[in-house]
Amino acid sequence: MMHIIYEDPAVAQWGLKNFLVPLGGDIIEVVSPFKTDTTAGRLLEKRGDGGYMIIMQTEDARKRREYIEAKGLAKVIWGYDHNDTVCAQYHPKGIKGGMMPELDSHEPGPNNPTPLKSRFSPWHACGSDHKVYYPGMKRSEHLRLEGCVLRLQPGDAGHEAAARQWEEIFGVARSRDLLAFTNARLGFIPGREGQPEGLVSITVGVNSKEKFDALRTRAKQAGVYGNGCIEMCGIKWFFSLTGYGESAAKL
Repeated sequence: MMHIIYEDPAVAQWGLKNFLVPLGGDIIEVVSPFKTDTTAGRLLEKRGDGGYMIIMQTEDARKRREYIEAKGLAKVIWGYDHNDTVCAQYHPKGIKGGMMPELDSHEPGPNNPTPLKSRFSPWHACGSDHKVYYPGMKRSEHLRLEGCVLRLQPGDAGHEAAARQWEEIFGVARSRDLLAFTNARLGFIPGREGQPEGLVSITVGVNSKEKFDALRTRAKQAGVYGNGCIEMCGIKWFFSLTGYGESAAKL
């Protein structure tokens, strides 16, 4: 069962509606335009359903923004710096992978002493009251984001170069052609004619055989399971059974 932990009325200023679904301490945001001529709407018209943004948490988004702007690596198109939170959204043009990157940070405090290390730490995009959305995160603690894959634009086969670019811009550690976040991995595949750049797949770990089997059953009943994955919102969702050693199943 999917648990929605927050709907943000503030996104209406961009002609969007949204809701947030937790994968343990990680979050999937689903947005849908209700007005014409929105950025998200134009992207949907161009590509169809699919990924829109990648939101990353870092230790100091303000310091990283200063570095990015000083080097001319990317252009900030929206953001804010308020109280203990810094947020910066970057224009996707020139950044390989076809996604709008966002870099956020939370300053440590009494209610959030280790923002990058605590799996269920407060997150500004979920609203101001951690007590409201924390239970929803805990209910999905058997789920964990493991990784995602971005397709490059047609004609671009430089998946390692893409990883190097993200490493340079956003400071994410790289292992050859994979970006090694603290909680997941981000990879790239070569572009393909007739296929738009952008998010191809998301992999989620499921640390419960009972919930893994139930998820597979519901996906089959809904008619979205096939070819070893769930196809939904224009994205391939791969689920792997974790915590059972090398014999773990895959969905």
